[in-house]
Amino acid sequence: MSITASMVKELREITGAGMMECKKALVETDGNLEVAIENLRKSGAAKAAKKSGRVAADGIIKIATSSDNQTAVLVEVNCETDFVAKDENFLAFTDQVLAAALNAKANDVETVMSAEVDGKSLELIRTDLVAKIGENIQVRRVQLVEAKEGGMVGSYAHGKNIGVVVSITGGDDELVKDLAMHVAAANPEYVSEEQVPAAQLEKEKEILIAQAQDSGKPAEIIEKMVGGRIRKYLAEITLKGQQFVKDPDTSVEKLLSAKNANVVEFVRFEVGEGIEKKVDNFVEEVMAQARGN
Repeated sequence: MSITASMVKELREITGAGMMECKKALVETDGNLEVAIENLRKSGAAKAAKKSGRVAADGIIKIATSSDNQTAVLVEVNCETDFVAKDENFLAFTDQVLAAALNAKANDVETVMSAEVDGKSLELIRTDLVAKIGENIQVRRVQLVEAKEGGMVGSYAHGKNIGVVVSITGGDDELVKDLAMHVAAANPEYVSEEQVPAAQLEKEKEILIAQAQDSGKPAEIIEKMVGGRIRKYLAEITLKGQQFVKDPDTSVEKLLSAKNANVVEFVRFEVGEGIEKKVDNFVEEVMAQARGN
C-alpha cells in the first residue's frame, strides 16, 4: 500500500511522534493506522514525543578537537534535570553526538541528527533515550570552528556547563588554551571594538548621556564623561580590551602583541543560556489546590 503524506500527518497529530517514525510505522503495518499507533506507543516514540514540549534547560557542553588542532566542534545537549545530565546513558549519547559532529564537520543540528550509529539515526537514538529516561532530551546547537591558514584552534571546558573554542593565528598551544580559559571566565561579546555593531554602541551612548545629564554638569564635561564611559564599556565587552584573567596588569590585546598573535574568532557555549526555566512555586500550587483551582 502506498503511504501518503496525509496519512503520515494524521499519525503525527495523534501520537506526536516524528515524521520518519510515523512513516516507518505505517510502512511496517501496510497503512493500518490503529496498529501503527499501537506500535509507536509500544516502542516509546509516542511517549517520547509528548515530553518534547517540556523545558530542557539543564544538560552538558562538550568539545572535540581534531588531532592537528585545525578543527573543533562544540555541542550543547539538553535535558530537564541535573540528575539526568550525569546519567551514563545520557553521557554516552552526547559522546555519539560529538563524534558525529566532528566526523562530519557539522555546523548544524540537522546534519548531526541524521548521522547513523550502528544502523540507527541519532534522532531515533535520541527518541529511544527519551522514552527510556523519561525526560525531554534535545541537541540544541552545534558549532564548527576551523583554523585559518597558519593558525590553530584551542579549547577549554569548565565542568559540564561552559565550553569555549578559540581560533588564533600565530602564538602557540599554551596561548590559545589560556585565551579559551579567559573567554570562559570573562565572557566577552566580541573580539575587538570593530566588531561591535554601531546600533549597539549608539544605544549605549544614549543611555550614558541621559545618565550624565541628570548630574547637571556642563555639556563639555558631559561629553568627556560619556567618552570615558564608552571606552570603559568597549573594554568590558571586547576580548582584546579586557584585562587578561591570569595577569590583570596586562590587557589581552597587549598579550597578543607580545606573542605576535591574533584572535580570529571565539565561540562560547553555556548550558541553558537563553532558555527560560520554569520556577515552581510549591506554596502557590498547594494554595491553588486548596482553593479548588
